[in-house]
Amino acid sequence: MSVYVVTGVSKGIGFEFLRQLSEDKDNLVIGLVRNKAATEKKVAAELGDRPNVHILHGDLTNYASLKEAAAETAKIVGKRGVDYLVANAGLVPEFDAYGPVSALADKIEEVDAGVAETFQTNVTGQLHLFNLFVPLIKKGKAKKVIAISTGVGDIDLTNQCEIDVGPIYAASKAALNIIVAKFNAEYKKEGILFLSISPGLVEVGRYANATPEQVNGLMGFVGKLASYAPHFKGPITPEESVKAVRSVWEKASIEEGYGGAFISHLGNKQWV
Repeated sequence: MSVYVVTGVSKGIGFEFLRQLSEDKDNLVIGLVRNKAATEKKVAAELGDRPNVHILHGDLTNYASLKEAAAETAKIVGKRGVDYLVANAGLVPEFDAYGPVSALADKIEEVDAGVAETFQTNVTGQLHLFNLFVPLIKKGKAKKVIAISTGVGDIDLTNQCEIDVGPIYAASKAALNIIVAKFNAEYKKEGILFLSISPGLVEVGRYANATPEQVNGLMGFVGKLASYAPHFKGPITPEESVKAVRSVWEKASIEEGYGGAFISHLGNKQWV
């Protein structure tokens, strides 16, 4: 039996993590979300009665809520601690998602506010999350902290494919990767694995309401990925992504040199 804490389980790959991990009745899965009631309703409707699932309120932009979630988790898991902390929740800002950095030149207030919100969620909030849950990870058996990152946060991919869209999101995830490496530097000696994994390009319906101009930006991005990886056929499903990510984290260990690393759902630096 393993104990998992997964953030951002209300939708997308977060909900898929919750679904897959809780299929094993011996696992205990705790999901952190901003809207607890709505997520509990969704879990009941789509997964049925799964007594091994617990949904708690936890908002990466609200330290007090994360502290309370950690305290509630401690009550639920007791002496078992937490085996896996999966930092899946994050913010993908819309204002910079489809265009290059030059498109932000005249959006001063939007950029300032967007950067603050994005980094609060994707960087600062994650740092607090890790610090609050490390005591529970220390009690667990697996002792693994997994941060869900993104391939567009990779400098080599950005330069090789000239990916100019999503600069703020990419920068926030690159910063998250450094935070993960810093935690590894401190806790590696205690046997805790901190690892950043990109889930691949996943179809989660995020672009369903995109404008024609935004679709053009997205298609340009996808075209560059196709040139980078000729085998690339388009986004993968949440089910495919989660299965791949789980396989990677199961194989990863400090002894094999994965501590603080940033890799893909394929277990390497191939991002799609």
